[in-house]
Amino acid sequence: MKATVDTPTVPPAFEEYAEEHLPQSPAFGHGKDGVAELVVAREEENPTRLLSDYVTVPYHLTGTLDSDPAPGMTTICLQDPTGAVTQGDRHTLSVEARPRSRAHVTTQSATKVQSMKASYAHLDATLVADSKAYLEYLPGPTILNENARCLQTTKIEIADDATVIVGDIFVPNGLTHHKPFSFDHFHSVTEARVNDSLVCADAVELRPSERDPRNRATVGEYSVIGTLYILTPSTDVGALADTIHSRLSGLPDIVAGTSVLKADAGVTVRVLGERSADVTTAVEAAWDETRQAVLGVGAPIGGDAR
Repeated sequence: MKATVDTPTVPPAFEEYAEEHLPQSPAFGHGKDGVAELVVAREEENPTRLLSDYVTVPYHLTGTLDSDPAPGMTTICLQDPTGAVTQGDRHTLSVEARPRSRAHVTTQSATKVQSMKASYAHLDATLVADSKAYLEYLPGPTILNENARCLQTTKIEIADDATVIVGDIFVPNGLTHHKPFSFDHFHSVTEARVNDSLVCADAVELRPSERDPRNRATVGEYSVIGTLYILTPSTDVGALADTIHSRLSGLPDIVAGTSVLKADAGVTVRVLGERSADVTTAVEAAWDETRQAVLGVGAPIGGDAR
């Protein structure tokens, strides 16, 4: 398979935002159209290497790290020298993991979406894993400030003997005086296919001015939302879901649930908490259990790992 970056579907509300005038650089303007196209490959038992990369501002990449405890795993840390996402920004990431390669892709810090007066920010990712490849995309939390609008789209395509893990932690307020859920609009869509067959379509849409998310059907008394998408069709996903649920049930200050995907293609994990640190700990615990099941090596998360 090859990573093909198709134009993602934009919801009608965000199409209307795109028509709004921006007093500064327009959407897709210089410094506002970040592209990162990455291909990783591996030969036999050698380490995974970054075969090719094309990166434009505000993305920045200095190379790879080979400190991960999993054999053959390489780490790619995407940096953003601008420090934040502003109105009109478009970020497009694509990662292709060639057969038997292993890669962990992350970011240097949280993605801070600033307050807006017009337009919106779009964070798009396409992740492709070929036969027996193992790919992780675990960025820092996404933090929305007051009046922010953010569209987040993720497309996953994997072979039936590959594994892809995607983490997402959503924080509804920045480190400011802004009240929680004072952003304007957040819409996140994740779709996953195994050999072109749709196995996961998950959407989260929050518009606090129209409906307060702090109701029993959405987040209740909590505010931070963590999700881990685990696509691993060749793993015993029923046993993995039970193991993750058992571990998370012992953690304080969060509530969590696990679900098995269609055709036993993987597991989804959802975590709610009041603090991002608690939710991050829970998501990392689920990640650790997944690594143990798939690779036989825990995640590099310090003293909390098994």
